[in-house]
Parts: sequence; C-alpha cells; structure tokens
Amino acid sequence: MPAILLDGKKLAQDIRTELAEEVAQFTGSGSPVPTLAAVLVGSDPASEVYVRNKRRDCEKVGIRSELFDLPESTSQAELLERIDELNQNTEVHGILVQLPLPAQIDPECVLQAISPLKDVDAFHPENVGLLVQARPRYLPCTPHAVQQLLVRNELPISGQHVVIVGRSDIVGKPLSVMLAQRGLDATVTLCHSRTQDLPAVTRLADILVVAIGRPNFVTADMVKPGATVIDVGINRTDAGLVGDVDFSGTREVAGHITPVPGGVGPLTRVMLLVNTLSAARRLES
Repeated sequence: MPAILLDGKKLAQDIRTELAEEVAQFTGSGSPVPTLAAVLVGSDPASEVYVRNKRRDCEKVGIRSELFDLPESTSQAELLERIDELNQNTEVHGILVQLPLPAQIDPECVLQAISPLKDVDAFHPENVGLLVQARPRYLPCTPHAVQQLLVRNELPISGQHVVIVGRSDIVGKPLSVMLAQRGLDATVTLCHSRTQDLPAVTRLADILVVAIGRPNFVTADMVKPGATVIDVGINRTDAGLVGDVDFSGTREVAGHITPVPGGVGPLTRVMLLVNTLSAARRLES
C-alpha cells in the first residue's frame, strides 16, 4: 500500500488561517502591524521567486512586508549599513537577508550583523545558542516546518529513531537539537558525507529526514518499511522539481512521505511569518 502523503500545502494554509487571526488580535489591541523587511542582493531567479512568495504570504495574514532590492554590485559595507538602518528602525520587527549573496559579501558577517531580536531566520549565533540550551527565542524555519509536519499529523516522535541525512547549519544541525530535546524526546542520528554505510543507517530510521541537495539520492532500498520520510530537498532538473528522495519508489515502502513540491517548502515560508509575529510581540512588549 502506498505511503500516506503529508500535505504541507494544506497544513500551511491551516496555519496561515490561525496566524491571520492572531495578527488581527495583535493589531486590534492597538499594536502596530508586524513588519518584515526582506533584503535581496542581485538578481538570482530562485531568490526572486522565493522573496515574491514570501511577500504574498505576508499579505495573506496581515503582515506588512518591505523589499529592499539591491544591485549585484552592492559592497559588503553598503549591505551592513542597510542592515544597521533596519536594526534601528522601530517600525521593522523582522529582517531577512535572502541567500545566496554575491561573492564579494561574506554571508556569516552579514547574518551576525542582524539584531538577534529581529533575526526571524534564527541564524544569529545568539539565537542558535538559545536553541541548543532549549530556550529558543525563535525556531529556525525549515526545522520548525519539519517538526510541525510530524506533530500536527500526530506522528509519534518520543522514543523514535530519527535519522537526518545532511548536517547543514540551516536544517540538519538545528533539527537534530530540536527533536532530541525534552518534550519531543527522539533518539537522533545525524549523517553526513563521511558516514560509513549510509544505507544501513537510514534503514534503522523510524523517521528519515533528507536534506542534502542531491536529486533522488535516497532510494526505496534505503528506507525501513513503514518509516516516515521527510524530504527537505528541492532540486531543479530537466524533469522538473524533484526532492532528495526518489519519490515514486520510496512511496511504495514508506508509511508516510512528503511530496516535492508541496511538502516542507510551503511550511517553511509560514514559519517565517510565525517568527515575525513573535518578534513584533517581543519588541512591542
């Protein structure tokens, strides 16, 4: 029997509906409209689409968005100056700098320049440290999306063996911390390019999360029968958008699986809005 699809698109709509009500209550009490400032440097097509989608998401829930579209030639000093202006702007509650950045700009330096209170991507070292200490200010968007897919679909996490393929600072590392903390209580294995006999490890997973950016990398023979498979990858190929998991084959083995597109991606954008409202509440309190 084919795996049950975990519909991230529908879940994202449900959360947006909840969020719109929360934003209306927040502004109805006299608080300012939560505002997200997005900074886009250059003209990367994928980044432009992503930022445009984020702006539409903001409109749907009553969050104001401002786009700062800077030329490809922008220097690091110029970008840091713009971020400092946004840090000081009391009308802005969240700041997003869209990655990737042009070669002349150090992304680590830029992300550290964002005020931790306005860091709605949760990339700042201070926010990463708070997450590790189990007292997060904001949850990073993609790991939070994965968590919501599991929790809201009432899939068991406590005591389950979660295997995460990919140790990036954006997905793998923070997700491993989140799922292992008290309250979720998973046993987590974090895999990477040096993991020996990776298929043997992935076949141990009750929940398999794949985030490595390699199309169709995980195949059905790497999946434990009945496992939950969360595909974080999104890859542009000649055949269209595909994930890091071979969907057609793996669906015949897994118990639950996310599609690509329509799985983790829509929820990631919604989690950014959740963080923006949280930032507004924090800064206006």
